[in-house]
Parts: sequence; structure tokens; C-alpha cells
Amino acid sequence: MEQRKSLLYGALGLALLFGAIWLFAHPSVPVDAELPTSQAAIDRGAYLVIAGGCISCHRGEEEAETLSGGLGLETDFGTFYAPNITPDIESGIGKWDAQDFLLALQHGRTPSGNYYYPVFPYRAYAGLTQQDVLDIGAYLMSLEPVSYQAPAAQTPFWLARWTVVGWKLLADFSQPAAEHFDDGLLARGAYLARNLGHCSECHTPRNGLGIPDSSREYAGAELGEETIEAIDAEALQAWTTNNFDLFLLIGLKPDGEFAGGDMNEVIEHNTSKLTDEDRDALAAYFTRHNQ
Repeated sequence: MEQRKSLLYGALGLALLFGAIWLFAHPSVPVDAELPTSQAAIDRGAYLVIAGGCISCHRGEEEAETLSGGLGLETDFGTFYAPNITPDIESGIGKWDAQDFLLALQHGRTPSGNYYYPVFPYRAYAGLTQQDVLDIGAYLMSLEPVSYQAPAAQTPFWLARWTVVGWKLLADFSQPAAEHFDDGLLARGAYLARNLGHCSECHTPRNGLGIPDSSREYAGAELGEETIEAIDAEALQAWTTNNFDLFLLIGLKPDGEFAGGDMNEVIEHNTSKLTDEDRDALAAYFTRHNQ
């Protein structure tokens, strides 16, 4: 009996050890990946950064048109400040390589292997293609460096970066299987909405742990003191594809009202600058797929 207990405890200890190694180990990213240097890749990266809404969070506190960060996002779990993502060596991403971009955007990990807080929407970005991530990196590294150190996150004593491990595991368990589309227009719209544009991060309600409730995707949410409108099938019941396309372009709703709050800035800086094809894809996804 004692020998059996010893074997059981030993097996449990090994399971915990390997589980910890799996959770904390560096994710596997292609070691041969390189940031492209062509102007075409940089231009494509610039477009992806616009489509991804990076300026909404990373705009500079002192130089608003830069991506030098500093904007504070108040949540139920503390205040988080967007970091500097210009290629400044000391305060930005000037030392990053291709692997660092893949780690950050697809795995939510810092170059040293630590975890980013999930206010950085890496769970949405995890679905980005490798080429899109590398083109984004190429564009960011082409920017003028800005020296600015964003403030550290203000969190309760019990919330540290390593605790994100458990949160991420719970979020993985609650996430539904990826949806596939045979229609190319819907597939592009889903990619823009769920991954690059990460619309669900703001428009989907969260549970007490801050994990998005996938069963109520796009059903609206509270962000700080702002109410984020629903954009699910019920909310868009009276919308046509043209209605939604026009909304993304100038913020006009079918009832004649214009978008307000943070969505106004999203439209101004992001969705209004999308290509006609990408706006069509988003409009098709929200009005056709979700009905």
C-alpha cells in the first residue's frame, strides 16, 4: 500500500512538473522567420495596423499621431497603459526581431517569455497569419523612434503577469472551435472582425474573471463608464449590408443617428480607411452571417 502511494504521489508530482513546464515554456515560433524589408511589405503592414486599430490604444500621450503609447485603460482589474510600439531602443520595440513579434501577437508573450496582460488582445491576434504579423512588424520597425516610457500597470496585489497563465488556460477551455467559411467574402469578414479588428474584445460581455462570454458574442458590454453597443443578429436585425458599410465609412446608422463615444474614433482612424473590399467583407459578415 505504501509503495502504491509513493508511486501515485511521484506520478502526480511529475504531472504537475510537466504541466508547469508546458504552461511557462516559450511557445514554439519559426526560428527562420525574418521581418520583410520591401516597401510593399511595409505598406501592407501600415494598412494592417490601421485595420487592427492600433492607434486607438497606442496613440501617444504627448505626440498623439505616434504609436508611443501611454493611454490608460481602466478596467475592473486595474488600470493598464498601452506601451510604446515605436522602434525606440530603450522605451519601445527597437530590439525586437521577427520571433518577438510572433511571440507577442500570436501567443501574448514578451521577448523574455513573460505574459502580457490580456488587455492586449492577443487572443484575437492569435488567429493572424504569420505573414500578416511579419508585415506589421516590418511597418512598426520603419517608424520614427519616439522615446517615451509608458507607466506601469496599476493592479491589485494579487494580480501579476504570471497569474495570466491560469486565466489563459480557462479562456482556452471556454473558447469555441474556430469557424470556417466556404464563402471567401465571409471568411475575410470574419478574419477582420474576430482577429485583426478584434471587435469581440469590446462588444462581447465578460464574466467575473474577465473572460469573454462566447455564447453572447457581440451582444454588447460595459467598458469603464461607457456602454458598448451590441452588434449581434438581434441588434442588426433591421440593418442591410449597405447600412453597415455606410456605418463603417462615416458612422451613420439606419435611423439617421451617428456613432458616438470611442466608436467615433474607431471609424475615423480605422474602418473609414479600409478598402472598399474589406468594408464589404465586414458588412457581409455582420449582416449576413449573424442573421
